[in-house]
Amino acid sequence: MNLEKYYTLDGSRLSFSRQQASDFAKSVAGDFNPIHDIDSKRFCVPGDLLFSIIIHHYGLRQTMGISFSGMVGDDTTLILPEVDAREISIYDEHDKKYLDISTNGEHSHNPVLIESLTRNYVKFSGETFPLILVPLMKQNNVMINPERPLVIYDHMRISLDRLDIDSVSLSLSDNIFRLYGKRGDVALNYDLSCNGELVGKGQKKMVLSGLREYDQASIDELIVTYSGRKSRYSDSN
Repeated sequence: MNLEKYYTLDGSRLSFSRQQASDFAKSVAGDFNPIHDIDSKRFCVPGDLLFSIIIHHYGLRQTMGISFSGMVGDDTTLILPEVDAREISIYDEHDKKYLDISTNGEHSHNPVLIESLTRNYVKFSGETFPLILVPLMKQNNVMINPERPLVIYDHMRISLDRLDIDSVSLSLSDNIFRLYGKRGDVALNYDLSCNGELVGKGQKKMVLSGLREYDQASIDELIVTYSGRKSRYSDSN
């Protein structure tokens, strides 16, 4: 994955350019959410990139949960504390909190396992729209605003039965969609497997804003726009 080219780490100071974060979203995650475009007014660093950096930096534990409390921009410098603790909070240089990390169980720095987990997790995550979210929105008769689609990371967790493995693949097991007026959250539950054997479970939770009544024509147009962005990027690279 060559993760290092998608961020800058100066001592404990972690930062991102718009180009770095956007390149990760598109080339690694296959995520073409407009908020990751370099010219977006609401630009933010992908949560999948933050997740990947955290595991590469601190290592992998059997149980890990990461909660996101703020959107990281290109003007944000995060401070990564050099601690060996089961609970870690990540703040910026102005003491604003962005992440809470909770861990438990055995610890591994196996680069092969970490690379496999992060690469496959990010790939799985990039397939969320439209393959998973559109059927869920249709089922619940709601949709995101096609003019200003906003889907953001809220929380993720993984739980592995063991760490004496070198590869992990992910597959969706079930999902939960909860509505709160014009907002909603989606919890995607997935299985973690190694060579066909179930070795753990995980969950990715996202928040959807600006919800309105489902309209198939608008969704079809949004999918066409999204697919077009993806195709143009592929053709130019």
